[in-house]
Amino acid sequence: MPAYRPCRVAFALLLMLAIGRAHATSVLVISVDGMKPEYALQAESRKLKLPFLYSMIADGAYATGVVGVWPTVTYPSHTTLITGVTPAEHGIYDNLEFDPKRKFAESWFWYARQIKVPTLWEAAHRAGLTTASVGWPVSVGSPDVDFLIPEYWRIFHPTEDLNPSDRHLIAALSKPAGMLEKMQRSLGPYLMGNDVSLEADEIKTRFAVDILRNHKPRFMTVHLSSLDEAEHDHGPFSLEANQNLEAIDGMLSRLAAATRTNDPAAIVIVVSDHGFVSLTHRVNLYIPFIQAGLLDATIDPKNQAPLVKSWQAQPWLASGMAAIMLRDPRDAQTVAKVRELLNSLKSDPGNGIEEVLDPDAIAKRGAFPGASFLVVMKPSYYTGNSLSGEVVTDMLGHGGHGFSPDYPSMRAAFFIDGKDIAPHHELGIIDMRQIAPTVAQLLDLRMPSATATPLPVRQ
Repeated sequence: MPAYRPCRVAFALLLMLAIGRAHATSVLVISVDGMKPEYALQAESRKLKLPFLYSMIADGAYATGVVGVWPTVTYPSHTTLITGVTPAEHGIYDNLEFDPKRKFAESWFWYARQIKVPTLWEAAHRAGLTTASVGWPVSVGSPDVDFLIPEYWRIFHPTEDLNPSDRHLIAALSKPAGMLEKMQRSLGPYLMGNDVSLEADEIKTRFAVDILRNHKPRFMTVHLSSLDEAEHDHGPFSLEANQNLEAIDGMLSRLAAATRTNDPAAIVIVVSDHGFVSLTHRVNLYIPFIQAGLLDATIDPKNQAPLVKSWQAQPWLASGMAAIMLRDPRDAQTVAKVRELLNSLKSDPGNGIEEVLDPDAIAKRGAFPGASFLVVMKPSYYTGNSLSGEVVTDMLGHGGHGFSPDYPSMRAAFFIDGKDIAPHHELGIIDMRQIAPTVAQLLDLRMPSATATPLPVRQ
């Protein structure tokens, strides 16, 4: 055999692998924030018109529920969706960072560099695949997204007080440089502030479709957030929430059509980050901590913002639960005082506390490293941030999440359809950590840190 033959064989194998990768499928992941699986799985009985989601059930695989992470809130959950690990591992523990002195304005976990483990974006980018993302949480500054419009705002709610020049802020955070400004010349203005309206989702969809058409990413993530807001304001399965999702269903159809125009073999995945429950009460946990002398806080008369003068222990709120943080976790006297306070609060059923977890139990759930306790609320009892007044107040007519993922009401959704995906294949109850390794397998990517078993979605 000539000496050069092994080199030629090796080159041929590499060429075959490169060709195989070039023709491998593309994946589009769309998150519909707050979508309970029952919306689609019970669409007919609830008289919901969701033709696209219904077609995904008929033509693809789906979960009857996705068990999420602790806490079941947007930013930790979306980071688990793209990493396959718990918040304790990926580093995005809550929506907002712990800010004990209230010195930070809008201290959300914005930045991709705060994620401590590899993401699907990183794995795809390293494999040479083109990546894109519109509105996905914790994506600001990601070096691994080629075409990026991140979720970020300077002022929480859209308001007339926004400086029109702030429109340049999201353009500056988007990439490549100049992309968003160019897109706005033909598509109209992009979002300002934390716009969670249905119209804002329509804008996100329009910009995402443009990226799909013009840049043809092999892996793309899109986050639609208006259903979550409708459920917060009116409750799950309210008329407003139902109408919102019917409109979003049309957006999903357009996004799927755009990616399949690029690649007829494309796989579309629709997920959500958490479920929802109707609320009845708000529990203002700061108040008993203030009354116990563990927290000295008042409302600043200048700007009506909380003013923390000193603290030994205080809650870090996460909607349906609260991590209890101690200034000195080694202070045994304070630990005992806090434990006694929490046990006293839990002993009164009217306070709506389901359980109080210690550090070992918190670690087993993959949540809040450094917390001394974790207060888990009963479904429908929401944590509030009032500093005075009644500890428990009424909160009817609204919806919420953030509760234990063990509650069936907190289950998220998963639907997948595309080439070689098993038709009308029920996956049962799945773990949210299985989604990232499933996407990695579909794209032939390596993600060693995502150790959960990929889902059996293929035919």
